[in-house]
Amino acid sequence: MYLIRERLFDVGDDFDITDESGQRMFHVDGKLLSPRDRLVISDASGREVATVHRKLIALRRTYAIEIGGEPAGEMRRNLFTPFRDRYTIDIPGPDDIELRGDLLDHEYTVERAGEVLATVSKKWFRVRDTYAVDVAGGLAYGDHLLVLAGVLALELAQSHREQQEQEEREKREREQG
Repeated sequence: MYLIRERLFDVGDDFDITDESGQRMFHVDGKLLSPRDRLVISDASGREVATVHRKLIALRRTYAIEIGGEPAGEMRRNLFTPFRDRYTIDIPGPDDIELRGDLLDHEYTVERAGEVLATVSKKWFRVRDTYAVDVAGGLAYGDHLLVLAGVLALELAQSHREQQEQEEREKREREQG
């Protein structure tokens, strides 16, 4: 199980992903002021193991995920999903990965071909602004990285969406006032 602090992208700082005992498992270097909203994920020894960055040229906001320097997938929001947001990580080959549930409140599953790869929840911990990513047993290290990179890409997408909504509200208020 991995722990991630919520709202960590508001300032673009670096942060750690820990296990439930607080031991650092990964370090994330947030380069959010760059045009591509880039995150670099390093293992506990400091070796870069994955990156997430926004693709500049895409019809919909898309985040590219690389693991070990190789393309591993692209995450984007599904356009037509009534009542709930849903994102897909398009991976090479069949069986894309789906992130489904209450994404804003961090209560969702990460699934591939109907199999739950991970459950994301804030309910398991009393630590404020922290949520857990519980990865299913038996998954390969690369799948752990893919799940975590997908969760972080979702955070980037949600953060951007909230920022856009805030800017639109402020613009309406200026026009009305």
